[in-house]
Amino acid sequence: MNAKARKPSQLASLFCGVTAGAVEGAITYPTEFVKTRAQFSTTKGQSSRGVIAIFSETLRMQGVRGIYAGSAALIAGNGMKAGVRFMSYDSIKEFLRDPNGKLSPARTMLAGLCAGVIEAIVAVTPSETIKTKLIQDASSPSPMYTSTLNGTIAICRTEGLGGIYRGLAPTIMKQAANSAVRFGSYSTLQQFTLNTLKPASGKLSSSITFAVGATAGLITVYTTMPLDNIKTRMQAAGAESKYRNSFDCLMKIVRGEGVLRMWGGTTPRLARLMIGGGIVFTVYEKLTMVLA
Repeated sequence: MNAKARKPSQLASLFCGVTAGAVEGAITYPTEFVKTRAQFSTTKGQSSRGVIAIFSETLRMQGVRGIYAGSAALIAGNGMKAGVRFMSYDSIKEFLRDPNGKLSPARTMLAGLCAGVIEAIVAVTPSETIKTKLIQDASSPSPMYTSTLNGTIAICRTEGLGGIYRGLAPTIMKQAANSAVRFGSYSTLQQFTLNTLKPASGKLSSSITFAVGATAGLITVYTTMPLDNIKTRMQAAGAESKYRNSFDCLMKIVRGEGVLRMWGGTTPRLARLMIGGGIVFTVYEKLTMVLA
């Protein structure tokens, strides 16, 4: 965040984060749908289905509703996790500032890492588990769930808290790495851009903020994609009988499908985090300016 801007209150951080996350989730959900479908198991030597093929087939067979299967859970979860993420990050980074009010790149990444751990526990794991199961169910020949609400209630009822929080460890690792890299790269790029352009207002325009957020999203994708694949596999239906733990999941993917499979689903996730990164940082920055 811009160091020169007035610091938002915790409530403002929460509100702006929830709004930015929900907007981003609604716009980018189709890419998340395709990414999750592309990550489901294939065997080594077998070519995985392309993202365009998955998108076009789902659109042809199920229409727009099929592309947005499980979207309500993700949009709500996305808003909640963004709210928790920004509120946690803003609070933690203020605590980590030195006596001169400065925040080093390392401490910025630490604040992001801590925020990622908090959001993984509070919001991400349950919403991602439900989203993954709803997308997997929607792609089956005979779906069990008639709607997002019906599926969410059924999953919570049959699997309980343990089922909703399956895959917590890889989710914590993924979100901690995501937030550390995302906030660290965004803050560094933002400061570099401010020093280079020297805008009269001391603030970046919406278009430049979007570009900086999108670039931070690109960096985040390529550094954290393996963790995202492990998380998706661990949260899929039947994962409890296939994998003993996250490490076992990693080894089975590498041995059975090859190392490059750890970057499966990169293209749609790249699209989502670049576009989403631009959206969420731009909306957040503008809302905090309005509320400041």
